[in-house]
Amino acid sequence: MDRIIRGIIKYHHHTRLGMVEQFKRVRDNPAPKAVFFTCMDSRMIPTRFTETNVGDMFVVRNAGNLIPHSQHFVNEAFTTEPAALELGCIVNDIKHVIVCGHSDCKAMNLLHSLQDEEYASVDNRRKSPLRAWLCRHADTSLEKFQQLKSTNFTEPLTFQAETPMRKFVAYIDPDNKFSIEDKLSQINCLQQIQNVASYGFLKRRLETHDLHLHALWFDIYTGDVYYFSRQRKRFVEINDLTARPILKEIRRYYS
Repeated sequence: MDRIIRGIIKYHHHTRLGMVEQFKRVRDNPAPKAVFFTCMDSRMIPTRFTETNVGDMFVVRNAGNLIPHSQHFVNEAFTTEPAALELGCIVNDIKHVIVCGHSDCKAMNLLHSLQDEEYASVDNRRKSPLRAWLCRHADTSLEKFQQLKSTNFTEPLTFQAETPMRKFVAYIDPDNKFSIEDKLSQINCLQQIQNVASYGFLKRRLETHDLHLHALWFDIYTGDVYYFSRQRKRFVEINDLTARPILKEIRRYYS
């Protein structure tokens, strides 16, 4: 708290007035462009590595950047994530949903450990809200990881895209640059696109190409940001050479 209070004082003297001016500019006409789902990891600062500012994005953070599949909810049982999708995409007419995973994700490291049946037992889940959260809402990611593992990490995986009739293929870390847990993190990131598309209140917008789903992945140790290219079927590092082709692909795919 000592550090936080000192930070607030520094903000008060150096940053507050400029931020208030930005608040005033967007107050009556905010126009956020994306709903950005990412992990709560303290090393993830999405507004910094995307250079976004006040009014640009809705940011939703949780353990493992998960968006629970709609099949888990009946009647009025819901969580923050689908409510955020409705607030962003329906109430505020946002047209882009971005899921961003990252390397050395502690939630994904734990998910990898949950392959041990005893570690993931009902008794252990009752003692740990985090294990229960992952066992319930990241089980499909783990199943896909095990499918990939059975092929020695060489065969592609298939994910549902915006509608049940649209699929995309993904080669996970074909250059074998990342750890086993990071491969799981990338799979989990792509699985969330499928989960987002499961919500009925988004169905019309997804079918008419009025809502677009994207996956990013951040390497916290190099600072590199990757975009999942459906054309290239893999995560591609975003840099001076790839940015233009990636944007061209996005415009073509969502036109």
